[in-house]
Amino acid sequence: MKKIPLNRALSKLGVLSRAQATDAILAGRVRVNGRPVRKPTTMVVPGQARIELDGGHARKAPWRTILFHKPRGVVTTRSDPEGRKTVYDVLGDEARGLIAVGRLDLATSGLLVLTSDTHLADWLTDPANGVPRLYVVTVRGRVTQDDVVSLPGDIRVRKTSNRESHLLVELREGKNREVRRMFDAIGHEVTALKRVRFGELELGTLAPGQFREVLHREIADAFPAAALREVQSH
Repeated sequence: MKKIPLNRALSKLGVLSRAQATDAILAGRVRVNGRPVRKPTTMVVPGQARIELDGGHARKAPWRTILFHKPRGVVTTRSDPEGRKTVYDVLGDEARGLIAVGRLDLATSGLLVLTSDTHLADWLTDPANGVPRLYVVTVRGRVTQDDVVSLPGDIRVRKTSNRESHLLVELREGKNREVRRMFDAIGHEVTALKRVRFGELELGTLAPGQFREVLHREIADAFPAAALREVQSH
């Protein structure tokens, strides 16, 4: 086994995200072989080094992935300096050991994948893999199919009037606020935005705030090209 940075080793265990691991190390919460370590890039050999977090042995979390319907007005972070409610507040203990795969902004609702599998999270969010995301979008004003031909992604107008238009938008990258910026560029404000599919994983009938467990088989069927070592090893 080769050496990797300590913050990455903690992340691979699935107990913390890379950023959270870095913060924990800097805060003095991590020991390696009985000694406190405050340098996130300290090189360790996973499986050989004894890594402790908050006084307990940091063991690999059980594989778990859920689909969550993120409500509007909730942020996709562990904590928020402005005191806003987070997806982890909504999920409570159900989110223990899980990291969010990408983000949905405060005003966006819909499908959010959370997992203990950092390999899965990295693969799904890597732009090179082009995993499609499908959104239901409402904008102000009339938008026709001709109006959206210059915009990125696959866009279909479902219903339009002088007051508002409803569209389906499929994108293959998770850029921050991309859908909102796209329609701002052609003079139409997005008033409602919901993600309903991530790859082949669908929101379905989940109500805001609800979640469901995802089986290994579902992930393997949904992303056959992923070669997900973590999933296949279970």
